[in-house]
Amino acid sequence: MIDLRRAVSRFRSLVRAGGREPGAVLVSVVAIGVLAAAAIAGSAVRSPASAGKPGKLWKPTVNDRWLYQIGNSVPDVDICSIPAGGGRCVKPTVWVLDLYAADGTTPNRSGVELVRRSGGRAVCYVSAGSWEQWRPDAGSFPKEVRGKVLGGWPGERWLDIRALGTLRPLLVERAKKCRDAGFRAIDWDNVDGYTNNSGFALDGGDQIAFATMLADIAHDLDLAVGLKNNLEQVPELVSLFDFAVNEQCAQFNECQLLDPFVRNAKVVVQIEYSTPTRKFCSEAIHARRTAMVMGQDLHTHPWLPCR
Repeated sequence: MIDLRRAVSRFRSLVRAGGREPGAVLVSVVAIGVLAAAAIAGSAVRSPASAGKPGKLWKPTVNDRWLYQIGNSVPDVDICSIPAGGGRCVKPTVWVLDLYAADGTTPNRSGVELVRRSGGRAVCYVSAGSWEQWRPDAGSFPKEVRGKVLGGWPGERWLDIRALGTLRPLLVERAKKCRDAGFRAIDWDNVDGYTNNSGFALDGGDQIAFATMLADIAHDLDLAVGLKNNLEQVPELVSLFDFAVNEQCAQFNECQLLDPFVRNAKVVVQIEYSTPTRKFCSEAIHARRTAMVMGQDLHTHPWLPCR
């Protein structure tokens, strides 16, 4: 299908470029007509084999099975687990992988390619709201935007998300690496700094502005974007994000806060670590959430999907 919004934007750009020269608008109309025709032709010949390749905004569906594997850069594409309800073993269709490969500096193209060849999609994990001293671009973040240490995570500090002008170009570069490595979406982490002891006087409005920027960055690069945790602001942000990822909502009895995503036909990915499947899987399946149990190190194993 043609992206009419993008076509109109391109048309306006062409008109502006044409200025007041005679025939500029006519040339622009012809040009955008050619673009539209090319788009139609491209969509007509798109084959199922190309579905996992970049170039078109992908959005997950409720039929996808997710494996959240940011603790291991090499996806086990042969994994097959029996779901909590029994039956035959099932395989993931979506893998969440860290942006970087095992060396910590090279974008994980090889992991993405393994996923693509298996017929799946890869989602790019990036911490947006924290500074991590082991990242290759850590030195690009000014000291004044680095706040207090995240509890339990040495070497990681909250960011001053009010500094949008400073953070945006840095996060755009990360998102471009995701896109260029072949990822289809971004899972921005640590987007609830305003509810934590960050070292900065952050409020809900600051967090909304930051989240809005993150959604825009992803969509500008034709990447789907997920809202990670931040349950308090789901009503305000559901329209901007394509899916949600939550950790331990069953454990803390707060899964109902994700219902706005479900009502808007958007995927909710639920990860539990210590809650037995018998205590949440039936409810999660009924509520149309994509739920699983994984180890807290978030390696490939164990992976126990609800369905």
